[in-house]
Amino acid sequence: MTVPVAASCAAAGAQPDLFAAEQLALDQARSAAAGPGDHAGALRELVAHYERLLRESRRLVQRSDRAERQMNQLNARLQELTRQLEYRASHDPLTGALNRGAVIEHARSCLLLHDIVLVVLDIDFFKQVNDSFGHPAGDAVIQTVVACLTALADGQAYIGRVGGEEFSVVWPGLSPDAGRALGERLRQAIAGATWPAPITVAVTASVGVSWSARGSTFEQAYSRADQALYCAKRSGRNCVRMAD
Repeated sequence: MTVPVAASCAAAGAQPDLFAAEQLALDQARSAAAGPGDHAGALRELVAHYERLLRESRRLVQRSDRAERQMNQLNARLQELTRQLEYRASHDPLTGALNRGAVIEHARSCLLLHDIVLVVLDIDFFKQVNDSFGHPAGDAVIQTVVACLTALADGQAYIGRVGGEEFSVVWPGLSPDAGRALGERLRQAIAGATWPAPITVAVTASVGVSWSARGSTFEQAYSRADQALYCAKRSGRNCVRMAD
């Protein structure tokens, strides 16, 4: 007695053959083809089973393609979310400039390979701008300052907002004299900027600059630039001071 394939597998504890019916139809067609008589019945059954097999195979392929498309879409979305999270973790949401942590990271990386100029600047009397014209106007001032710094950097330096109204520029490869000139250009750009309504007062910045040789630490570079910044403030603001 011939035992069906599916039953044989089940009895043996193996996984059932998904194509047991097709295999049986194929065996019957082979037997019919080998013996005398009319083979039409066996061939019709074989055709029917293989048509079913083709339909199921197509359905499986379609499901697989759909699952792959969905997986690709999810993967693309995940990559986009990862990029957004990385950007938000390293950038100031108001201006798009680097945040303090990212500035420090870039400065340290630069100091491994280059001399750097570090500029630290504060908007003068920024609290008065907020008090007189409101915080939205203060936000506009901050955005305009970053736009000035970004335009002057022209992709060659790292621009960061490291505090409420404090900003940094990390420029690798500049000489001390070039750093001093950079600080003055930044000061002039801010002093000459056009400020949006309702701001009707001049907005200026005090600037501190340090030059540090390759191999220096960020802490050394920042401490010296910060001291120069406070020297600029004590000197009347709206000026540039270079660290010794």
